[in-house]
Amino acid sequence: MMFCPKCKSLMMPKKEGEKVLMACSCGYTNKKAETTTLKEEMKETEDIQVVSDEPDNLPLTEAECEKCGHGKAYWWVQQTRASDEPETKFLKCEKCKYTWRDYD
Repeated sequence: MMFCPKCKSLMMPKKEGEKVLMACSCGYTNKKAETTTLKEEMKETEDIQVVSDEPDNLPLTEAECEKCGHGKAYWWVQQTRASDEPETKFLKCEKCKYTWRDYD
């Protein structure tokens, strides 16, 4: 990347005959042929590992599972619609891990 010494704008490549020069919109051209080499190096990163899918930090409540009939479920609330509407309560069965919404 090269900037014009006159107006400080970004200079763009311009072809004149067989040569490629760096030229600015103000009219300045750099007649020196400079070559630039870009080198990109990729480093491997570790994948994110899921330690547990169990909701061990969620509160437990008395709620009957719609699927298996178990009497306890984890619960949490989440804003799923516009901010002026109430949040949605989700429940996840302690036994079979079925998740459903509670519309009270």
